[in-house]
Amino acid sequence: MKKAEPAILHADEDLIVVEKPAGMLSIPDRFDLEKPNLLNYLQAEYGQVMVVHRIDRETSGILVFARNEDAHRHLNQQFLDRTVEKIYLALVDGKPQPPVGEINQPIGPHPSHAGKMMINYKGKQALTLYRVADTFKAYSLVEADIKTGRQHQIRVHFASIGHPLVVDPLYGKREAFYLSEAKLRNFHLAKKEDTERPLMSRLTLHSHQLKLTHPSTEERLSFAAPLPKDFNALLAQLGKWGR
Repeated sequence: MKKAEPAILHADEDLIVVEKPAGMLSIPDRFDLEKPNLLNYLQAEYGQVMVVHRIDRETSGILVFARNEDAHRHLNQQFLDRTVEKIYLALVDGKPQPPVGEINQPIGPHPSHAGKMMINYKGKQALTLYRVADTFKAYSLVEADIKTGRQHQIRVHFASIGHPLVVDPLYGKREAFYLSEAKLRNFHLAKKEDTERPLMSRLTLHSHQLKLTHPSTEERLSFAAPLPKDFNALLAQLGKWGR
């Protein structure tokens, strides 16, 4: 199957707003510089491109890159000042209570698990505002507005309140989600299949909306990326079998 390509949502002399497909790195892997990544992809097309922020490899959705030093400084300052609005859609286990709330817990590195983060009171302050957008039998689709940009923030915060991402091998309980888990007794393999294929085998997390101020014009810009096909397919099945 051909892998999805990044989609350019906006490009001008100062910045590029792009939708990253799941499975693609935001920046080069320090151990494998040839591995496909969004930064190299954009530099091949646009020349000088500078990183402003990033999202996990298995997360889909919107990112912004700068195209010159002035724009880079301006955008970085917006992130530092927390004037950039970043809304994610996350499918989590269970039903968070209250349905509208906040998670305000500091995050720091796990002391014995390299690459993993945790609630750590010696870590950096982290704030996530959330709203339950839809509910299913055992899962919820949540809008998460992150006011800080800590590593794995949404994944750590929702796991900390007992509602990890539905698919998250590091902080949750699944590496993939299968239709049999939603259909339960009604599930039967197709005649031509020996094993069940997963509905989704990457993080159930999508960078959905991004709002920022243009570095040159000072215009407030707003961008949105719809859920990709795999995420929509999973929600459709949960809507059919998991209500």
